[in-house]
Amino acid sequence: MLQGKLRLTTIQGTGRQFVAESAAGHAFVMDDGEGKTGPKPIEFALLALGGCTAFDVINILRKKRQVVTGYEIELSAEQRPEPPNYFTRVEIKHKLRGQIDPGAVKTAIHLSETKYCSVGAMIGQTAKIESTFEILPEICAEPAAEAA
Repeated sequence: MLQGKLRLTTIQGTGRQFVAESAAGHAFVMDDGEGKTGPKPIEFALLALGGCTAFDVINILRKKRQVVTGYEIELSAEQRPEPPNYFTRVEIKHKLRGQIDPGAVKTAIHLSETKYCSVGAMIGQTAKIESTFEILPEICAEPAAEAA
């Protein structure tokens, strides 16, 4: 069973800032659009989807002995205009660097979407999730300037 707790920190006025804490003791700030001291809960849901699929993909690629030297995910979501404003469409762009077989990436993303990512399984109940990927060239470091 997963557990957690939230504590309201803005007691006076209309603020809605909460400190959320996981059962393992990890804490973060959650706020609304007006307070702007932390992400809104729906933003955490989108980031949780990104984290869930990223953990799956990198784990699968490592098991396939792919050399990943960089990895980031860009997320965007469309929401239902009236409450509840759940996601109706989510786009996940995987951007990787390294010596990586495109087929391995395609398989890893597919496995995350269809088998492993619990957050994706939940969000997928209301949203069409579309994933793309690209393998970017390595970034070459500038040679250090020689001392005069």
